[in-house]
Amino acid sequence: MKTNRRTFLGQATTATAAGLAIPNILFGAQPKADEVVIGHGSHRYRVVPNWGVLDAGKNPVNDCHEMVQDAKGRIILLTNETKNNILVYDKSGKLLESWGNSYPGGHGLTLSNEGGEQFLFISDPDRHQVVKTDLKGKVLLKLEYPKETGRYDYPTQFKPTETSINPANGDIYVADGYGLNFITQYDRNGKYIRHWGGKGEENGQFDCCHGILVDTRNKANPTLLITDRRHNALKRFTLDGKYLSTIALPGSYICRPVPHGDMIYGAVFRSTSDSYPGSGYIQILDKNDKVVSTPGGSEPVYKNGKLEEQRKDRSFTPFIHPHDVHVDEDENVYVAQWASGKTYPIKLQRVA
Repeated sequence: MKTNRRTFLGQATTATAAGLAIPNILFGAQPKADEVVIGHGSHRYRVVPNWGVLDAGKNPVNDCHEMVQDAKGRIILLTNETKNNILVYDKSGKLLESWGNSYPGGHGLTLSNEGGEQFLFISDPDRHQVVKTDLKGKVLLKLEYPKETGRYDYPTQFKPTETSINPANGDIYVADGYGLNFITQYDRNGKYIRHWGGKGEENGQFDCCHGILVDTRNKANPTLLITDRRHNALKRFTLDGKYLSTIALPGSYICRPVPHGDMIYGAVFRSTSDSYPGSGYIQILDKNDKVVSTPGGSEPVYKNGKLEEQRKDRSFTPFIHPHDVHVDEDENVYVAQWASGKTYPIKLQRVA
């Protein structure tokens, strides 16, 4: 059974109304999070208690959608709470600043580097726009619905969930994950170049192209890595939209691929086998696109070269619907969650 975002949010809101202890309700009493090591192999973690928890009366969150880290080491969180869409933390979890009250659907957050200066791209499916800002929130560029494609009859069909920027030339790639499932490519100034994809079962199509990444780990041959969430996969394309391959992630509704060194990290907001609220885990893939650790989920097992279906670890998990991850220079992982009872992000400290 396929569950759309609106239905799932309704189910999750009902389940979280009594509090934030969904895993305890489901599985009985659990140990304290910081006493348990989660993950597998060389990528294992402990939860850092109360990281980033703020006074909700002054700096509330709703859905904590995505996180990035700027050149100063500041961790920037996007939430769709319009009292403060952007919260800026230091690595200890101290609030440094906040801004933004005009992104009711604030969903995708991408950091770009242009000539030594950094900018943010905010994807807002409720505004039907992608907005480029400086790090203080000044609006510099808006990408409206891509009427140049000939695929959109009206603006509200466009519900972008993510962007990625090609560091070589500044090209902007937009994933319309909650809309018509097209990928649209623009130049650095917002001029339309091409589009591809759309909703469907073909290799070059998607059922919720939720996240997108210009994957530069192979510097000689950069590619695009795009989420195909309801098909439980990541798909690889050339930079001009030609389909190359699929990375099957059975059972996992992965949100977006996040690079760190040779690895790819991703938040999985739920798994196919876990229809109840409170599902989710983190997946970590190596340079060969093989899952090597699943914090909060079942151990990755390959048989005949194929990954077996993964699911939530029912013995213990600190997560309620993970939506994004950020990995810092110390290999710690920060997890933003949605439909989780307005919880602040979780920090995972890597252990030897």
